[in-house]
Amino acid sequence: MPRLFGTDGVRGVANLDITAELALTLAATTAHVLREKDELKGPRPRAIVGRDTRISGPMLSNAVAAGLAGAGIDVHDVGVLPTPGVAHLVSAHDADMGVVISASHNPVEDNGIKFFGRGGSKLDDAVETRIEESLHHDWTRPQGAHVGSVTVSPEFSTTYVAHLIHAVQKFAESPEPLKGLSVVIDAAHGAASEVGPQALVQAGAVVKVINAEPDGLNINAGVGSTHLEGIQEAVVAAEADFGVAFDGDADRCLAVDHRGEVVTGDHILGILAEAMKNRGSLYRDTVVATVMSNLGFHRGMRSAGIEIVETAVGDRYVREAMQAEGYTLGGEQSGHIIVSEFSTTGDGILTALLLGSCVVSSGKSLAQLCQHIETCPQVLINVPDVDKSRVYSDDPLQQAVARVRDELGSEGRVLLRASGTEPLVRVMVEADTDTRARSHAQLLAKVVAERLAL
Repeated sequence: MPRLFGTDGVRGVANLDITAELALTLAATTAHVLREKDELKGPRPRAIVGRDTRISGPMLSNAVAAGLAGAGIDVHDVGVLPTPGVAHLVSAHDADMGVVISASHNPVEDNGIKFFGRGGSKLDDAVETRIEESLHHDWTRPQGAHVGSVTVSPEFSTTYVAHLIHAVQKFAESPEPLKGLSVVIDAAHGAASEVGPQALVQAGAVVKVINAEPDGLNINAGVGSTHLEGIQEAVVAAEADFGVAFDGDADRCLAVDHRGEVVTGDHILGILAEAMKNRGSLYRDTVVATVMSNLGFHRGMRSAGIEIVETAVGDRYVREAMQAEGYTLGGEQSGHIIVSEFSTTGDGILTALLLGSCVVSSGKSLAQLCQHIETCPQVLINVPDVDKSRVYSDDPLQQAVARVRDELGSEGRVLLRASGTEPLVRVMVEADTDTRARSHAQLLAKVVAERLAL
């Protein structure tokens, strides 16, 4: 049986893979497992439940609330709120757990269920495994006054926005950290449609908002951080200082400078790393990034005197490395940025605020802040229908990889990565020219297809 939990909760097609029945059972089981591990405190444990704007969201969040209440948990349903907002509320309101109904950047047909434990941290692998093993247990059900309550609490969003403002004010040491800045926001018709503009305006920015009219069906539909064409045009047309684009649950953020040029997660991570080093909050002058971070990012950080700790792809692995050693900043190319002083998970709105404060405090444009963090040509080829389990053990394939690495030397990088969910291997090559990167990537993709054929 395949593992139910992926790298970011449980995800699939809503009402097919992710049904109301599964949501109810999964929520109840999670509550019982956390009680079993003595992670629910007091006679009336509490949970925060939020969602993004998908049409399937209310169906699934109601089922989750029912499952939790049936397990004796008092539920605060905060409605539409970004994933990091729910994580923060778990901590701020001293709740025992949190649940987010979202499939992040996926299309509207999909949905997912993410769980947070006390303090707003995602559950670790061992707890998720225990939940899967326990899904069909016959638990003792509370009766009478011991049944949990469900309270609709949309006002909790103000706590999250206040936290964001406090965070950027502290980071910038300014009461109006974005004063005078003109910013375009692409909310992806998602969970940041209301709180995203609220936060940037309260921080002092002049804001133009696009794609913030969710109708249940238009989340991520050609908009947001995975479709930057719209915000590129909007920033140039508005003559704004820069633009920020969120995904459906606003746990990530990408940007566009005043010229309409894309600012990647690597650029944002590098800018924040240097700012935090200057303010003395970058632990050991080290940033955590994944193996997919661009070679140009590595060179830029080296020139700034900043070390890099690499992890596997996925924000959970970035977070785990940060927690293990106490690092204070980590992130991915995709725009998942974690600043541990202010958040337990990637937070797109917080990232936008901190990035804006760097522009204001430096007196430079976003384009200027990005100048020394180049983007080397990177080619990624997916090779389907292969035995991914042999990607690291097949000798002829590894010899081919070694030959390419020797030829590229310090001017490039090679990465082969097995997909976590499909019979597929990803081949990534970086080089000093696009032509060189592409030719090497195509060569290795051919070797993968031949050597690992099913």
